Amino acid sequence: MTTLLLTHEACLHHDPGPMHPERPDRLRAVLARLDAPEFEALLRRDAPLAALDQLARVHPRDFVEGMLSALPGAQPDGVEQPLAIDTDTIASTGTKEAALRAAGAVCAAVDAVMAGEASNAFCAVRPPGHHAEARQSMGFCFFNNVAVGAAYVRAQYGVKRVAIIDFDVHHGNGTQAIFEAEPAVFFASTHQFPLYPGTGGRSERGVGNILNVPLAPGAGSSDFRHAFSEHILPALSEFSPDFIFISAGFDGHADDPLASMALFEPDYQWVTREILRVAAYVCDGRVVSTLEGGYDLGALAESTAAHVLALMAAPDVS
Repeated sequence: MTTLLLTHEACLHHDPGPMHPERPDRLRAVLARLDAPEFEALLRRDAPLAALDQLARVHPRDFVEGMLSALPGAQPDGVEQPLAIDTDTIASTGTKEAALRAAGAVCAAVDAVMAGEASNAFCAVRPPGHHAEARQSMGFCFFNNVAVGAAYVRAQYGVKRVAIIDFDVHHGNGTQAIFEAEPAVFFASTHQFPLYPGTGGRSERGVGNILNVPLAPGAGSSDFRHAFSEHILPALSEFSPDFIFISAGFDGHADDPLASMALFEPDYQWVTREILRVAAYVCDGRVVSTLEGGYDLGALAESTAAHVLALMAAPDVS
């Protein structure tokens, strides 16, 4: 079994400014941890730039072109001129390439898994993506990386049924909104509720393809595992996708400063193994995961390590 790690130095150059929680040090901490000896077997590749056509499958072309034109370019005097999409979503001169690499990583991961070059893949990229709606960048997110990948695997490879599992502590409102009328895409999410962005109630069902299992502030391992064991994993098995994506946010960790759940590294390893167990049965193990949130550097690095180790130990489907 081979796990592919996709990342790019350009993802370190998106800088929302001092004191912003979605800071370059997040990715530095992750990559430093993934340089440890236990990750020597990872297949490593640079993330390519996403193509306009790839982005335009989920974001209208005029929105993509407008966003790319608006994002700051290099300034002759070297003085940074940031662009605030909203109070949380701030672009710097490095954002354009970082955002294109983040979305491009997910598409490249799809290519590698579909070609049999890797059993599964993890995209260590930023900015994250799951809050970005079709026509609205928000919540630290510019383009919806996982949605771009899901649309890509369907268009490029004719994959009929795709599942996206999101365990970030914040609800993936953008991913849900993009696919809520598409019965061939299943979206399931655990998240703290109430919390930003305020969506993700149980009543939000799309066309029967959306499953939200909101968790109360203070929820811990038993609540999280119960949500998956009793709700999400059975629904995922029943949906029987041909490909599975994971929006892997680690901000439900007890040490995270932006939420108040109480998860730990073994919970992320457990949920990854459980998703992979279903994947081995329904889709020959085809899984691509991409980094979303996680804002305590130590908790993020260790939780990501637990997640990637579980990917590397995926059940053999040969």
